[in-house]
Amino acid sequence: MPRATHPHVPSQVSAEGKTRQEVARLLLEQGPMTAVVVAEQLGISPAAVRRHLDALLADGEAETRDAPRRGPRGRGRPAKLFLLTEPGRARFGHAYDDLAVSAIRFLAEHAGEDAVRAFAEQRVEKLVGPHRPAITGSSDPAARAEALATALSREGYAASTRQVAAPAPGQNVGAQLCQHHCPVAHVAAEFPQLCEAETEAFARLLGTHVQRLATIARGDSACTTHVPVTTGNNPAHPEPGRTVSPEGHTARIPNGGKPA
Repeated sequence: MPRATHPHVPSQVSAEGKTRQEVARLLLEQGPMTAVVVAEQLGISPAAVRRHLDALLADGEAETRDAPRRGPRGRGRPAKLFLLTEPGRARFGHAYDDLAVSAIRFLAEHAGEDAVRAFAEQRVEKLVGPHRPAITGSSDPAARAEALATALSREGYAASTRQVAAPAPGQNVGAQLCQHHCPVAHVAAEFPQLCEAETEAFARLLGTHVQRLATIARGDSACTTHVPVTTGNNPAHPEPGRTVSPEGHTARIPNGGKPA
């Protein structure tokens, strides 16, 4: 007697793959986050989310870290935060990385560091230049940061903004611009001029000095840029990092920085 066929299996597999991609995209855009929060965001059961997260962990596309404790230490293990690894981000495109690195190496060897710098500046101008009118339509740096995040998301950077508390009484809040995906992270890891030119362009667009706190190219979970709001002569700053003025002048501070 012939074995029964299962015509719905391919669609089930496709649905599983689609849900896993949605889980991965949520980690990309909003991670690190707990399994419970992922389930709430996607409107599916925690058990289903954990199945997909376990698969991402097994494939090396996600990793975990302990969530920071808030309030008094209680019993039990701390909650786990899930975030994508570099292979997990590759789901969303790292095309032509090797070719790009080889090309820029050739440029550096035969035309020098100034040529690499000029290339980086031209690239970021093509990236954000078409969005300049929308970004500079407001005089408020925070509103400009929000418009810049929208523009970067349209270019594939999964960007968002968030407010951060004032570091001292009498100072206003600032904004953090977070890019949860970087299509050129592998290239920028070897050629930081790409990140430097991008940060300087942000400062010019936002009309204020900015601080790059973290980058995916350095192994952080997101590229994070602090946009301070000024009260009087005292800009609101987070912990030290790379400061870039609207004129494009940069200053390195050895301690670096981490996203808030």
